[in-house]
Amino acid sequence: MTGKSGWIGRPMARVEDDRLLRGQGRYVDDLALPRSLEAAFLRSPEAHARLVSVDVSAALAAPGVTAVWTGEDLAGLDPLLNREELRIPPGLAETVDPTVRLTPMPLLAREKVAYVGQPVAVVFAENRYLAEDALELIDVRYASLPVVVDPEEALKPEAPLIHEDLQDNTAVAVTARVGDPDAAFRAAHTVISEEFHAHRYVASPIETRAVAAQVDPYRGELTVWSGTQTPHRLRDSIARTLGLEAEDVRVLAVDVGGGFGQKGILYVEELIVPHAARCLGRPVRWREDRTENLTASSHAREQIHRIELASDADGRLLGVRDRVTVNFGAYNMTGLVVPYNSLCHLLGPYRVPNVEIDVAGVLTNTTFSTPYRGAGRPEAVFAMERAMDRLAAALGLEPAELRARNLVRPGEMPYRTGLVDRSGQPQVYDSGDFPELLRRAVAKVDLPSVRTQQESGAVEGKRVGVGFALYIEATGLGPFETARIDLAPSGRVKLAIGTPSQGQGHRTAMAQIAADALGVSPRQIDVVGGDTAATSFGVGTIASRALVNAGNATHRAGLLLREKALAAAARRLEVAATDLDLADGVFTVRGVQTGPSLTLAELVAGAPMSDDISGAELSETVHFRPPGFAVSSGAHAAVVEVDERTGEVAVRKYVVVHDAGVIVNPLIAEGQVTGGIAQGIAGALYEEMIYGPDGQPRTATYLDYLVPTSSEIPDLDLDELHTPSPMNDLGVKGLGEGGAIAPQAVLANAVEDALRPHGVVVRRGPLSPSRVRDLLRSA
Repeated sequence: MTGKSGWIGRPMARVEDDRLLRGQGRYVDDLALPRSLEAAFLRSPEAHARLVSVDVSAALAAPGVTAVWTGEDLAGLDPLLNREELRIPPGLAETVDPTVRLTPMPLLAREKVAYVGQPVAVVFAENRYLAEDALELIDVRYASLPVVVDPEEALKPEAPLIHEDLQDNTAVAVTARVGDPDAAFRAAHTVISEEFHAHRYVASPIETRAVAAQVDPYRGELTVWSGTQTPHRLRDSIARTLGLEAEDVRVLAVDVGGGFGQKGILYVEELIVPHAARCLGRPVRWREDRTENLTASSHAREQIHRIELASDADGRLLGVRDRVTVNFGAYNMTGLVVPYNSLCHLLGPYRVPNVEIDVAGVLTNTTFSTPYRGAGRPEAVFAMERAMDRLAAALGLEPAELRARNLVRPGEMPYRTGLVDRSGQPQVYDSGDFPELLRRAVAKVDLPSVRTQQESGAVEGKRVGVGFALYIEATGLGPFETARIDLAPSGRVKLAIGTPSQGQGHRTAMAQIAADALGVSPRQIDVVGGDTAATSFGVGTIASRALVNAGNATHRAGLLLREKALAAAARRLEVAATDLDLADGVFTVRGVQTGPSLTLAELVAGAPMSDDISGAELSETVHFRPPGFAVSSGAHAAVVEVDERTGEVAVRKYVVVHDAGVIVNPLIAEGQVTGGIAQGIAGALYEEMIYGPDGQPRTATYLDYLVPTSSEIPDLDLDELHTPSPMNDLGVKGLGEGGAIAPQAVLANAVEDALRPHGVVVRRGPLSPSRVRDLLRSA
């Protein structure tokens, strides 16, 4: 089915790195747009307040200021709404009938503000310095309103309403049941009940959000540059908001310095800046500073799980109950995505016959939360894997052994959990070997050696602990993705895909896939992603979907183009297409050493001069629609050393065994997994976005919000299985998020294991030295 080169599976160096390492990247802030205006946003210092008045007269008279807008100036534009999240798949509607209330966000606040950081006004000036100076001249009068930041407090009848047009602060409510959980708990030998808190933190990409826009003076086309992960969705939203046709808007996601989900949604700034470029007749640019990124870009992770596990005397799970509260912040921007991801990933790789999971998404006076690398899965894994350790302690079992007794076996694949997945279909684990993942992880940490060290007690006040955590991830979210392959007159191959890159290595991996399908070298292929002019339709790089969807679209388009090229070359060489080979971009007659040959460049260049112009029509476009999810999985294990005196947690060994099916490029795969683990460790030990009861963020700069450097991330011991997915031709599964899903759970388990002699129970993170000392004092 593919060419002879076998590029898939090779650890090929990334072709995009040379330019980036030379400092020749082209990020939004690098764009030189002559005569451009710079935008700066005035953001609310109040968590909840009425807008009494907004006086911009002094700012408008300030030097270099071209315009100042308030909510009243944009009253004619529709509020921001992620319309894609309005649709509930029929299978979900029929089985769990969720309540979903999306809350439209005004482009600039008009009547009230609902969180610190909400945009109230925007200044356009000759440079950012003048724009920032003018912000200080805007006089806003606020009338403070009651504030609620705790999602469980926000559920109470007497809680202040975040949005008065809603009856309460519940934005999402969904319950899923499998079997008879009540009977299972009544019959159980052991039941454990726990409360676990997944704390709030922030994606913090190196490049903060940015957007620039200008109108072509000749064609009138609106061109927008953005660090978005979803350029086609942004194009459609801009067109809809501004009353344009989609084809009159071009969105380019050029070089992007990280996204991690934070750039996967729509923001009001991405609509205001293009609108300003049209209204003011000049290019307009905006880039947020780090405080804006920490307080006004989306947050993630904050959930409360009240979870119960029931088992028989041998530790086999009989049932799971979980009541989950998700803090959405002031607006529900992405509907059911995170709550339902948590729901349908809670059971992980375990066989659980009876289940009841109730999830509420709640509005509060904090910055809105959206998917962040893992998107609801790290929170669910934290709850389930912590509960598994608590159950093991209650039964007197080795935690690894308890897990082994409950894992779905390879012979049970494809395995149905009884739940319905996010697409509305019955949830199916398509392939995997969960017991082998665990076996390798246990062997790599040398569990007997850790237990022997623990029997010796603390050494110089330091105790050793080991933790395990397993996860599954449904990857390759639909509904489709696009790939278009063209042969250029030079003979080079042009591949355009609907998925932009934020550092994942698309230009290399997609070229490897196309090269195998076509029979050329990856170095002959130019890959373009993130340009809505290159592909008319696309979804984006979110939800571990790019390789599964764009990769398979590329593969199919390459095979079709190969057949078309062989047919055209056969006519030129006057042989049968079945007698031709295409390798390294050269057509040769099979079995004839000195026979005629033809290069791709010759095929294309010669076509217009011949009667047969088929060589000039060598192009294929494929929209790949996945039939279901490709399920990745993994086992993490960690050995930690906890200093009882200082509370410091040192990670001595970190093991990951993951299964992402067929690996296209091992180097890129290792980088993706490693990066995810680093972000997971950061959340487990360092990062936390803290709010006071007045709704004021207390970690609004890097002085207070602790981000680890590379020196704080331990060396990683990586291993992998390869169980190809039957859900797509390539057998691939997504792996961009997997590394980030389990670290919070595995490190919490390891710290609790180390401090077991003190009776410590870890119920939330991050496990900073001060929090560990608090745990020791309270125990």
